[in-house]
This record gives sequence, structure tokens and C-alpha cells, in this order.
Amino acid sequence: MKKILALSIALGLAACSPKATEAPAGPKTETAAAGPETCIPEGKTRADLDALKAANFEIADDAQRQDFAKAITSCLGSPDPSLRDGIAYEALTHMLRGTQLQPATMKALLVDLQGKLEAPEGAGFIRPFAALALSEVARADRVEAFLSNEELIGLVVKAQNYLINVQDYRGFDPKEGWRHGVAHGSDLLMQLVLNKRIDVEAVDLLLSAIKVQVAPKAHFYVNGESERLARPVLFAASRGALSEAEWSDWLLLLATPGPEIADKVFASNEGLAWKHNTMAFLEALYVNVTLGSDKADDVMLKGLDAALKAVP
Repeated sequence: MKKILALSIALGLAACSPKATEAPAGPKTETAAAGPETCIPEGKTRADLDALKAANFEIADDAQRQDFAKAITSCLGSPDPSLRDGIAYEALTHMLRGTQLQPATMKALLVDLQGKLEAPEGAGFIRPFAALALSEVARADRVEAFLSNEELIGLVVKAQNYLINVQDYRGFDPKEGWRHGVAHGSDLLMQLVLNKRIDVEAVDLLLSAIKVQVAPKAHFYVNGESERLARPVLFAASRGALSEAEWSDWLLLLATPGPEIADKVFASNEGLAWKHNTMAFLEALYVNVTLGSDKADDVMLKGLDAALKAVP
């Protein structure tokens, strides 16, 4: 598998921020939009969660661990980044990557997190962090399958739909931390593209979602979104998702401004944002294809060369 050079990626590592012990019972019922502390699992305090983090989220009792994993997802919508990202997401990542969760628990997480992808946006945290946590569920299935084919394809559809419909492009805020909806959605798509149980037709479906978010209207990507969008595309190429001619067509279409901005690429924020984002995406692909060690993605090289020259 390709070594991604320009994207600062260790294969499968999806987080925007760092890593997630004793254990609690079930979750509280407050909504994700409530205050920072209301999501804390019943019977626990914030101090308990901080101690759990300090202990590297190790919970000796298996039943308590399964309950905790299912309960802590409520904090993925917390406005407190140290709780949302530093505890909830990190805890789930630690347990999923450490194969500490039972298949029934992981399937429960799948259902819960897919529901959160479509939850009311609130302050804008719950959907992106549900997507990020789902990327870890998808990774766990990629490493050792536990989802049925129907569940896996259902996740493909949910992931595609989520990324296409992201409209909140906020990235990092010094006080509120990350939202990063496009990047987190891209991480989920990457894990799905890497899953050999997903066929080329499904990979094409995911590529269609990426195409939509390469150059959003009048928004300039400044938080690494273009590089994150490039990751699943590189792995799709490695899998032989498209032929050389098909990649050339796909990339050239991206490099062609739509009729609404074709005559004002250099005379409007919409046009300048389109050019900025399109070039960032194409350049991320080009650097990795030309400098990477995986020859399989060289299938994009001709198309990338033509697309980069075609951008106004």
C-alpha cells in the first residue's frame, strides 16, 4: 500500500487532534447541544473521565468497557474540545484499535453514529465527530470484518450522503477546537475505499462525493481539507477503480470551471476560491503520485498533468 508523502498520514489515522478508565453505566439522555458536562455518562464525573484518560482509557471489566464505549458517544457533540476530542473520540479510538470492543458493541456504535450523522447540527460538532468516530468503526471492520455486507453498503451510502451535504466548512477555532466536517468525512471515505469487501462500483460512489467537495462555492480551504480529500482518491487509484482514460476525464472535469464562474475566475471570490481549492487538491494528488512508491496510482499521472495545465 502506498506511502502517502505529502499528507502527514499514518495509514488509518483519522484524527484531527491527539488520542481516549474506570467505567460507567449507560448514557444520559440530554441532547448533544447541551452544556459541556451534560453528556458525561451517568454515575461518573468529569474528574473520573480525566482520570480515565490519564490511565490511557484502560477499563479492566469487559462489561463496563462495552457500556462505556456506547455511552461516551454522547460527548462527541460536546462544545468542550477536551471532552469531545480529547476524551470521547480518543477513548473510542483506543478501544477500537485495541480490539477491546465486542462485535455487538461495534454494531451498536455503527447504528448510533450513523444516526448522529443526520442529527440536528446544533453548534456544528456532532456530525463531523460522528463521521470521525465512524471512520474508526469502518477501520475496525476493514481489519477484521464484523459487519454484514448490507451494513457495510449501508455505511457507504450514509458516508457518501454525509460528505455531499456538508455545508459547515469551519475548521479549527482556538477556543472551540475542531469541527472539520469535510476532512472527517474524507477520513471515513478513506477507510471504506481501503476495505476490499467494497467493490469498485461502491468506490465510484464515494468518489462522486469527493468531487462535490473539492471546490465549495466561495470558501477557501485553509485547514488541510484538500489533502484529506486526496487520500481516498489515491487509494481508489491504487485499487484500480478507474482506467487511465476515466481518471483523465474525472480530473479534467474538476479542472474546468462551471459556467457560473468561467468568465470570472480572477474577478470574484467564488472564482478565486474555486481555483485555490482545485489547485490544492490536484497538487496534493500530483505530489503523492510522482513521489510515492506505489506504481498503481501512476494511472492518474497523465490526467493530472493535463488537469493542472487546464486550470485557468
